[in-house]
Amino acid sequence: MTTVFISDLHLEESRPDITDAFLAFLKKKTMGIDALYILGDFFEAWIGDDEHTPLQETVAAALSKVHASGTAIYFMHGNRDFLIGQDYCNRCGAVLLDDPTVVNLYGTPYLLMHGDSLCTADVEYQKFRKNMRDPKWQQMILQRPLEDRKQMARQLREISMAKNQGKEEFIMDVTPDEVVRELEAHGVQHMIHGHTHRPAEHDLTANGEPAKRIVLGDWHENVWWLEVTSDEKPKLQKYPL
Repeated sequence: MTTVFISDLHLEESRPDITDAFLAFLKKKTMGIDALYILGDFFEAWIGDDEHTPLQETVAAALSKVHASGTAIYFMHGNRDFLIGQDYCNRCGAVLLDDPTVVNLYGTPYLLMHGDSLCTADVEYQKFRKNMRDPKWQQMILQRPLEDRKQMARQLREISMAKNQGKEEFIMDVTPDEVVRELEAHGVQHMIHGHTHRPAEHDLTANGEPAKRIVLGDWHENVWWLEVTSDEKPKLQKYPL
C-alpha cells in the first residue's frame, strides 16, 4: 500500500527533460499504487482548460493511463497553475482538491497544502494571491481571448521573477508560526507541502505535541517525491534528472 506526493515540476515546453523524467516516473513509481498527489505548480503556467498544447495533451494521456491502472490521482492548485479546472482534471482522471485539505493516510491524518499561503512575511504576495484566487477575477480572465491570456501570463511571470530577486530569503520561506497555526486549526500533527523549493523534514511542536512538516522538492535539477506506505515512515526521495 503506497501513496506518492510530488509538486513543483513547473512543466513547460522549454524543459522537455523534466517532462521526459515525469513520464518515466509515472511508469516506474505510480502504476497501480493507492494514490498520486500533485500539490501545485505542476505546470509553469496555466491560462485555461481551453488551451490544448502538445505538452498538456501528452501529460493528460499519461495520467489517464495511471488512473486506469487503479491509482487515484489528486491535483491541488499552485501559484503558477491556479486556473486548472475540472475539464483538464477529467481528461487526466484526477480529482481537484481544496487548499488546504486533510487526508487520512493509513491511519494518520495529514494536512496537505501547496505552501504559498504559509509565506505570510511576503505581504505583497499574499495580497496578490488573494486577488488571483477570487472566483470572480478568474471568471473574468478566462473570458478573455486565449492570446490575451498568454500575454498576461508572460507579463506576470516577468514581474514575479523581478520582484523575487530583491526579496530576502526569510520572506520566501514559510512563517513558522503560520505552520503551527494551520496544524492546530485542523487538529493534526503532520503537514506536507511544496512551493518553497526547499525539500526537508522539519520537527516542531503543535497542539502541545511533537509534529512534522515535510517539504516536497522542485524538479529543476532532481526528481523529488515523497513515498508514504502503510508500514514504514514517510520517505522523501530523489534522483538526478
